[in-house]
Amino acid sequence: MSDTIAIIGDRFMLPSVFAERITAACGDHIDIRILEQPWPDEPMEHGYAGSKLDGLKEFMGDPNEIAGFIGDAPMLVTHLAPISRSMLERLPKLKFIAVSRGGPVNIDMQAARDHKVLVVNTPGRNASAVAEFTVGAILSETRLIRSGHESLRGGEWRGDLYRADRTGRELGEMTVGIVGYGAIGSRVVKLLKAFGCKILVADPYVQLTAQDRNDGVEHVALADLLTRADVISLHARVTAETTGFIDRAALARMKPDAIFINTARGPLVDYAALHDALSAGRLGGAMLDTFAVEPAPPDWPLLQLPNVTLTPHIAGASVRTVTFAAGQAAEEVRRFLAGEPPLNPC
Repeated sequence: MSDTIAIIGDRFMLPSVFAERITAACGDHIDIRILEQPWPDEPMEHGYAGSKLDGLKEFMGDPNEIAGFIGDAPMLVTHLAPISRSMLERLPKLKFIAVSRGGPVNIDMQAARDHKVLVVNTPGRNASAVAEFTVGAILSETRLIRSGHESLRGGEWRGDLYRADRTGRELGEMTVGIVGYGAIGSRVVKLLKAFGCKILVADPYVQLTAQDRNDGVEHVALADLLTRADVISLHARVTAETTGFIDRAALARMKPDAIFINTARGPLVDYAALHDALSAGRLGGAMLDTFAVEPAPPDWPLLQLPNVTLTPHIAGASVRTVTFAAGQAAEEVRRFLAGEPPLNPC
């Protein structure tokens, strides 16, 4: 087998950084071919409401062009390029795929297993970035940073934001609920401890670490968390079970002044129900980084509400995410070439 690697990056996960890390890990004898996709300057396809490519989600690229670029390379390192069953049938020499993501949603995993293609990923690559962003989002809402900024930008000095009946609250007096206790959720918990807040975690598939238990973090059912938390932050994956699980019933359980944060994925939330709760004053506010459709349509009703902060899915975007993920992928390439077991098989 030749040591040829096809690298398909983009303008975030730069193919040049992949190449540099792979060369550093494996030596300069490897034949590397590079393709750069235009994301995030151009949107990817999401496929949560139905995909044109064998059910794949969150991908970018024409299948014929991608397959043609990979050609006879036995190894692929990518971020967003799709690999479907029909593509694998055209790529008989492909034996290894490194997906620079927390989950290989752009790969048909069953087809990869059927074709005996090893797929690895880079779990936790942006956990630090998203966790920091989440804390910033919480503070923006609880300390009225958004409200103060928007009023000044509009030429209004909101002195009333200093009034006791309108001013913000400190995290140290609040209860924060974390839904999902994976690489990101657990890191958010770690950062929040410094603020002295009460922390609740809802995740039926994991147990708290001994340290978190000793620090007073509570492992509770989702219904309990929704009822008790002043701030609710989502960090769950999109599955059949979690799709739309923050629905009207879940929103109705939340406190009327609660703050809702979503830096995870849009399909977790019934956004029509969220809009209704926010516009009716049944929820204090929200900070949303992810949406059911991306880019969000300019006439989307949630964009018009005064008690919502929105960002264009940038929570995981940091320079460290790029270099860390590229290093993880490079180590997996090295291990594959050396005949060693992968660290993060999918």
